[in-house]
Amino acid sequence: MKKAFILLLSLMALGLSIAQASYVTSGEKVTITIKGVPSSEQASINSEYVVDDSGNLYLPMLKGPIKASGSSSSSVARRIEAAYRDAKIYTNPRITILTIKDDMVGDDIAKRNNQFVTVSGEVKRDGPVQYRNDMTIYEAIATAGGVDTFGAMNRVILERNGRETKLDLKQPASRTVKVRVGDVITVPQKNAFGR
Repeated sequence: MKKAFILLLSLMALGLSIAQASYVTSGEKVTITIKGVPSSEQASINSEYVVDDSGNLYLPMLKGPIKASGSSSSSVARRIEAAYRDAKIYTNPRITILTIKDDMVGDDIAKRNNQFVTVSGEVKRDGPVQYRNDMTIYEAIATAGGVDTFGAMNRVILERNGRETKLDLKQPASRTVKVRVGDVITVPQKNAFGR
């Protein structure tokens, strides 16, 4: 049952990322921002970059190129995060890439890009996740990579406007609870009995 649940969450996260993917091309200008690093160092990385003719990006402090062309902006962001971690430069970088195609969509996207739900606790990638209209608490957790091995889905806490609500996401009805911009979702650790 647990394996099926984790597989379902993984597939949902994969489906969401594919649906929202924007593919990077050679010669394209991209805007890269980094979080999860000292603010004094963010300024040296937060900038516009051009994908070279070979389809690569070159970023500060990284010795080699990052393959970008033909990949979604989110997969390139994950590659950059991994490169900074592997080089032992940063332990928890969070990269966002905005392509010119994303920028051309209009002000609606720009407004939406500033709307987040925070997912924390026993999930694979805690932190802010992009809010989408009609997003459920289940989808928000899936967007954060799903629960990790220690996550207790039967005691998830939804904090909204200073009030906490405990939800059992093992129950289908609780999975459809809609989240709002600014909500904080916490997946607690399982107790000694694995609940």
